[in-house]
Formats: sequence, C-alpha cells, structure tokens
Amino acid sequence: MPIINAPEHRSRFVETAQMPWQATAFDGIEMKVLYQDEAGRSAILFKLAPGAVVPSHEHTALEMTYMLEGTLVDDEGSANAGDFVWRPAGNRHIAHAPQGAVFLSIFNQPNVFDDGHPFFSRGGRDQP
Repeated sequence: MPIINAPEHRSRFVETAQMPWQATAFDGIEMKVLYQDEAGRSAILFKLAPGAVVPSHEHTALEMTYMLEGTLVDDEGSANAGDFVWRPAGNRHIAHAPQGAVFLSIFNQPNVFDDGHPFFSRGGRDQP
C-alpha cells in the first residue's frame, strides 16, 4: 500500500539541471538557490570561475559545503572535489577558487559580509 503524505509533508523535487545559473554581486560567482526559508536556512549550488573570490565574511551559524568540482581555498586549508568542509558559527574567512569550483553549501543562517553586501539568497536577515 502506498504512503500518501498531506500536501505540506510531500517531498519537493528540484530539477537542478534545468535551473539557470544566477549572477551574484561578486565577480565570477554564480548560484542556484535550491532551498531557502524564512528562518534563514538555505541550500545553494555555487559555481566559481577560475580566480573568483568570496570576500571576507563571517559564518553566523553552522555552514556545510560539499565540493563537486575544483578547489576552494582559504587560510585554513583547501577543499577539493569530493571533500566536505564545515565551519562553525563565528568562523571568518576569505575563500577563493584558483582553478574554479562547483560546490553545494548548506547554511543554517545567512553569512554576514564585511563590505555590507547582502547574503546570496533572499530572505536572509541582512537582505536590503
């Protein structure tokens, strides 16, 4: 017998390959917002061109990233394709992709950028 969920409990399938990449405020960084909610949680697929930089920012809550392609580097190390990295609340860094990168990041709260840029997804606490 099949399980029938109420509409609010049904799975949501995201056809990521069909979604267009969206430009961000940062040169060479594109994204696909896969999930976001009013509490500030989000799942975002990022594509960074070779040499792209994510400027100085603070992680305000746990952030988790799984690397699909390329390398993401900061002063604490580098994450390569197939690697997983997580950062606790309070972590601050500048990240760059020397040869480019594609990765999935899951945020429990939006980051805060030092230069005042809003977070990537809508609905974040620092959105204009």
